Amino acid sequence: MSESIRVVSIDDSEEVAELWQRNRKFLAPWEPVRQDSFYDLKSQRDSITRDLEEFEAGRMVPFVICGSDLEIVGKLNLNGVTRGAFQSAAMGYWVSEHANGLGHATAAARAAVAYAFETLNLHRVQAETLLHNTPSQHVLRNAGFSAYGVAPDYLRIAGRWQDHILFNTFSPDWHG
Repeated sequence: MSESIRVVSIDDSEEVAELWQRNRKFLAPWEPVRQDSFYDLKSQRDSITRDLEEFEAGRMVPFVICGSDLEIVGKLNLNGVTRGAFQSAAMGYWVSEHANGLGHATAAARAAVAYAFETLNLHRVQAETLLHNTPSQHVLRNAGFSAYGVAPDYLRIAGRWQDHILFNTFSPDWHG
């Protein structure tokens, strides 16, 4: 696995909570509206515990994104891992303001796709961005994703339903 991502640990709870707190305003335009309690240590510890349970069950992979000094600079999840005829997962991610634009998200997206294809043996990874989130669209394109459509009123972000561009990438070497 790449040094840019690693599976989150319960020991990361405090650092993740602090990162969310410091980036609350920066991330607000790109995230659902959250209650104040979301940002506290207990909530983040509970969230990481649930994510690790989902990971153990094979339904998701919760990563932290690490900077060059291995500090946590963001999060990335492979959500909704689906087997059977679909063999797919959905990727979501964010990077802190101080680490934004430095290539961390692109490196993390590439590493997560490699993990999805090589470790999980998935055929497809999808991701979505708001129509006006061109930096995230660049991340996805640089990580090998292609846009394939627009979903109207796809997610409730920043307090309102918003359209999203849909992206995906496929494993060139997938075998069942």
